[in-house]
Amino acid sequence: MSNAWERLREIIVRNSYREGIFTLTSGKQSDFYIDCKETTLSAEGAYLCGRLLLERIRPFPGEIRGVGGMTLGADPLVTAVSIVSFLDGSPLPAFIIRKEKKGHGTGSWIEGKGNIPKGSTVALLEDVVTTGGTLLKAAERTREEGYCVGPVLAVVDREEGGRDALTACGLSLTALFTRRDIRNAIA
Repeated sequence: MSNAWERLREIIVRNSYREGIFTLTSGKQSDFYIDCKETTLSAEGAYLCGRLLLERIRPFPGEIRGVGGMTLGADPLVTAVSIVSFLDGSPLPAFIIRKEKKGHGTGSWIEGKGNIPKGSTVALLEDVVTTGGTLLKAAERTREEGYCVGPVLAVVDREEGGRDALTACGLSLTALFTRRDIRNAIA
């Protein structure tokens, strides 16, 4: 693994990993919690996430025209990838998927879609995947707005069924880290 991957894992373990009893968004109980926003909202963590996610988006076949995800977990990620892509000379605009459809104006699910032509293939990002429900909802809303879903990426896959749920719906998950990667760094 790269030095950037190792460094990001250190930051996640230090800033985002907690042990205890937690109720997750999915409603499941867990003996650990990963609050990735503590990593993705730090300067170095955001940069490393942007760099490593972009490295995994670039090889995807076909042209990726944007990067987005469900608010709030994906907000810092899509911004980081967009900024890193600009610095690399091949900018990818970011978009954010709302939890509720906008009740006025355009009535849209997506903010930032004016930067991405309809029909374009886009990448979807998430900070932590458990059951995959958030990414499935994000994919559905992205398609409703007229885009094709290409690569689906996460910072951490908790390995609790999310990958299988996405695969069953025709989506393939690429994660920077698995539950094992994070827990092995602690042991």
